Amino acid sequence: MDEPQVIEAYADDTVFRNDENGYTVLVVKCEGKRVSAVGIMPAIAAGEKLRITGQWTEHPTYGKQIKVQSVEIEKPTTISGIERYLSSGMIRGIGPATAKVLVKHFGERTLDVLASEPDELLRVPGIGEKRARMMMESYAEQAQQREAMVFLQSYGVTPSLAVKIFKKYGDAVQTVIRKNPYRLVEDIEGVGFKTADKIAATLGIEPDSEYRLSAGIKYTLMDATNGAGHCYLPRDLLINAACRLLGAGREDVERVLDGLILSHAVSAQGVPGEDGEEIIAIYTPQALRAETEVAVRLKELADAMPESMYGDLTMQIDELERYEGIEFHPQQRHAIETAVKSGMCVITGGPGTGKTTIIKCIIKLLSLHGEIMLAAPTGRAAKRMSEACEMEAKTLHRLLEYGGEDGDFARTQDNPLETDAIIIDEMSMVDIFLMRSLLRAVTPGTRLIMVGDADQLPSVGAGNVLKDILESGVAPAVKLTEIFRQDEKSMIVYNAHRINHGEPPKLNAKGSDFFFERAASATDAAKKIVALCATRLPSFLGLDPVKQMQVLSPTKKGECGVWALNQLLQAQFNPPAPHKSERTRGDTTFREGDKVMQTRNNYQLKWRKEGVFGWEEGQGAFNGDIGFVLDIDTQEHTLRVQFDDERIATYEGGDVDDLELAYCISVHKSQGSEFPVVVMPAVGGPPMLLTRNLLYTAVTRARRLVMIVGREAAIDQMIANVNTKKRYSALCWRLKQMMEL
Repeated sequence: MDEPQVIEAYADDTVFRNDENGYTVLVVKCEGKRVSAVGIMPAIAAGEKLRITGQWTEHPTYGKQIKVQSVEIEKPTTISGIERYLSSGMIRGIGPATAKVLVKHFGERTLDVLASEPDELLRVPGIGEKRARMMMESYAEQAQQREAMVFLQSYGVTPSLAVKIFKKYGDAVQTVIRKNPYRLVEDIEGVGFKTADKIAATLGIEPDSEYRLSAGIKYTLMDATNGAGHCYLPRDLLINAACRLLGAGREDVERVLDGLILSHAVSAQGVPGEDGEEIIAIYTPQALRAETEVAVRLKELADAMPESMYGDLTMQIDELERYEGIEFHPQQRHAIETAVKSGMCVITGGPGTGKTTIIKCIIKLLSLHGEIMLAAPTGRAAKRMSEACEMEAKTLHRLLEYGGEDGDFARTQDNPLETDAIIIDEMSMVDIFLMRSLLRAVTPGTRLIMVGDADQLPSVGAGNVLKDILESGVAPAVKLTEIFRQDEKSMIVYNAHRINHGEPPKLNAKGSDFFFERAASATDAAKKIVALCATRLPSFLGLDPVKQMQVLSPTKKGECGVWALNQLLQAQFNPPAPHKSERTRGDTTFREGDKVMQTRNNYQLKWRKEGVFGWEEGQGAFNGDIGFVLDIDTQEHTLRVQFDDERIATYEGGDVDDLELAYCISVHKSQGSEFPVVVMPAVGGPPMLLTRNLLYTAVTRARRLVMIVGREAAIDQMIANVNTKKRYSALCWRLKQMMEL
């Protein structure tokens, strides 16, 4: 990337500004030429002198422009500059006519009068006390925001983050940050400990400051929960990790941790360790409450048996077999009987073991005696469940009627789901917080049937819910091991089970649907993946390469990582063209027609969807949702995406930061989805990422064909690597304790 350039320019005209996030398209005069400056910046008026740091780029439609990294604004000092600034409309109560009058009265002192001399303003004809106060307050607001932006950017805070921080703290921003910059970590999404620590060091806050040590400990714990999926960290592990982060002594960290426990900023509880000996588990208060509540509510559901089925269950299953023209294996029959007879149960198994067939049969039996609801964690999983079961399945968020600024659910213990049975698919993806929300909305006596594959990757969020429920024995569980799928000769199914058992897959068998192509290096693998997706596989299979094929990568970085492959695949499938509008955010350029993915839950994003009775409207886009960019409005700076379930969402301002290209996605992000074709590199990488269950998860995403590109040794290494990172969760222990009472 080129080195940033510094230019001096005068603001000429604001073409577009989003006040929510500060994104601005500004025409400036630089060396006698008019050029566009684009990026996050404070409100700027025509005539102001600017010092802009940024990079020159060439836009296919708008020509040469500078992408702004930071901007310094000098107050206009000439009479004409002051008049032009005040005429811009940025100061409430001042238009062009008033600006001319003010400058005529005060000349070069005009801005000083607005800043601090209210009595002087009252001497101007036509300006009363109310208007003078409005003008001065508006001028002060503009000055405060600019001062805050300059203050924050001087500490390396990006302009977009500076806008967020100013919106949170207002004119108190400097006071708050000078007193305790570590507040930013908890208060502002997107601010990490290192950013706050850098500001603190510049402000002269001592490395052993109580503020710093406390913030470092809490950040370490929050990162373990939100980033690594732990519900808690053992006390010693937390102390060691915090010492590394802070560069502090153990005694100081222990002392501050004890203070945090006493003040209830973090929670401590004794739980069994790996060897059975008690350890001290340190939780965030939110994680402890969630884990405890999930345990209590699961036990309540297990104890509350629903009304028994009428009639002879064996006879009803026999009739289903005759009607469907199938014969259930004893394992399948046992799973159906368990689900129908129990208040809560778990059905788990790998690909081809008949989970979908069993769900359909359970639905037919239970629907004779009451209402059933189906749900899954993601939109793709819910859509697949709907198609397979020929019945509506909702995402868990939609089932629980998400909404509100913080993503609160309308369905709770005070407004529970009105149904007799709930079947949840892809349970391995459900984290401890979503599980709590679900259980709050399920009344004891409602059947809860949980279906999933316990050998897949665990949830992205905190906890190990499915495995903990299975291990605890709180609910009857049936593990399906026999392959019943009609295409049981499929090498995808066969190899998935081999991988799961620690055996290498059979590669390139005759008539196979599981292929391997050797690549000499990561660079070679990346080139071959693009060629396979662009020409070879589509012509062989007759499929749309973008809509029906999915590249999965175990890593984000590297030549075969998500980021690099997305750039190559976008260039192949959706290159720039005069008729395609673009929008650039950070290092990513989005074009009309791009395949994209939502990367975090946004409960406020509005969408529309065409239904049978007209347009349906709602809110919310969720982590893992995949869609295509319909259009980009370069004037309004909006971007519309149509997701797989036909929702059309409009992205404005900072909402676009939640989108990534999705020609290639990570294996973790693919959970809950199925694709006709999966292409994946196997070229080596960090052992902590390249595990057996990751390879198993990737392979089981494909319905029709798997293509792995790379080295056989890399596949073997993944299969041998069963040292999946331990997740610290005490849900299983809590459930066992309750069962003993």
